[in-house]
Amino acid sequence: MTEQPTEGEIVGQARGVTVRRTSIKGLLLLELDVHADRRGWFKENWHQAAMTAAGLPDFGPVQHSISFNASAGTTRGIHAEPWDKLVSVGAGAFFGAWVDLRPGPGFATVFTAQITPGRAVFVPRGVGNAFQTTIDDTVYSYLVNDHWSPEAEYSMVNLADPALAIEWPIPLDQAIRSDKDLAHPVLANAHPLPPRRTLVVGCGGQLGRALRAALGDGPHTEYVDIDTFDMSDPAIRQARNWREYDVIINAAAYTAVDKAETPEGRRIAWAANVGGVANLAHIATNAGATLVHVSSDYVFDGTSTRPYLETDQVAPLGVYAQTKAAGDAIVAGVPRHYIVRASWVIGDGHNFVRTMSDLAAKGIAPRVVDDQRGRLTFTDDLAAGIVHLLRSEAPYGLYNLTSTGQVHSWAEIAAQVFALCGADPAQVTPVSTADYFAGASGPVAPRPASSTLDLTKITSTGFRPHDADSHLAAYVASYLAR
Repeated sequence: MTEQPTEGEIVGQARGVTVRRTSIKGLLLLELDVHADRRGWFKENWHQAAMTAAGLPDFGPVQHSISFNASAGTTRGIHAEPWDKLVSVGAGAFFGAWVDLRPGPGFATVFTAQITPGRAVFVPRGVGNAFQTTIDDTVYSYLVNDHWSPEAEYSMVNLADPALAIEWPIPLDQAIRSDKDLAHPVLANAHPLPPRRTLVVGCGGQLGRALRAALGDGPHTEYVDIDTFDMSDPAIRQARNWREYDVIINAAAYTAVDKAETPEGRRIAWAANVGGVANLAHIATNAGATLVHVSSDYVFDGTSTRPYLETDQVAPLGVYAQTKAAGDAIVAGVPRHYIVRASWVIGDGHNFVRTMSDLAAKGIAPRVVDDQRGRLTFTDDLAAGIVHLLRSEAPYGLYNLTSTGQVHSWAEIAAQVFALCGADPAQVTPVSTADYFAGASGPVAPRPASSTLDLTKITSTGFRPHDADSHLAAYVASYLAR
């Protein structure tokens, strides 16, 4: 499919630049102001503030390269590299051709345009790039956001492939081409450039298991557990080529809230929940990746009389809560981030609901606190919400994400579990938090009395979590049937 060099819909405008869409997703055409007089001309070839304000991704260039082409008809390409680039003219002009070589419905889409000093093109990773100079002494300039490497994975297609139907201004049999470009495969034999990877940290936990079920085990999704991937170790910053990763999901955390009040637990909590998060934030920022981080209702003091909003000021009470609040603040500084705040997480693993189910089966009557209120968050809801934010490209930021429905105390949820197990819910004795922990042998972390989170923001993106009570019934039934 070939599109003629026509201008598309305007993405945005800012000082000296207009950004337009093209037929290839992510390939953007920029119109630049050129100021000319009898001395020559001047333009702002790269202006981060203006160009990003106009809709260009802040792609973080690290290398500037220039190709001088002495003769009109010099033709190079078609090459797709594992990085983004901003292509422009320093002198002269060229005819550009771009081919989408990424797997998916856009594969083989072609866009062409005449590029003069007043135009530039943003070429996303995986889109094949080619040009033919139309004026002698053309200076071809490009910024890229990764350094060239012989080990990197590339894709390419032949300039003359009739399947692409590119109408070169100077016929290719009259053009200047390299032997290497002449040998490129035709489209039918071309290999799409694989997408960047997704890394899930903490795959052994309740949320990690749910994320694996939601994302699958494709070749470009990677799962690591805290036993083999110590995110608190600064060495992970150089452990791999992070430019190959598009998304990092942090499903790991130190959650032993009472042990965090001990000297040893305090050190571990800060190392994992703050030091580890800082390492992931550094990696994501430098790689231009999206960092997804899971937050907690514990960042609040629980005194609110209404559900907590994303904009409410945090007021953490204990050590665990303080480390989670600190981690959230770090992630908020990553350009591409989602902070997903949950409460009372229930999934595949040890949790409150399974404990109550086991007690009901054994005929043990528990004492359960009734002055802490909130909603359960089932991990399949949490994982589905994370996937929704990523795939819908929702605005970056902080989102509350729990299951929906009535607000309950822990004692009320325990009574529901007993009833679902066929036991007498009256066996559950409601007690205050103070009474429950009276006589505790070790430190006890303070708990927020109210943990209910407002879900307006996440539902406005089109995501609808399940009702917690209905989900609880299905969860208990599945657990009993195991």
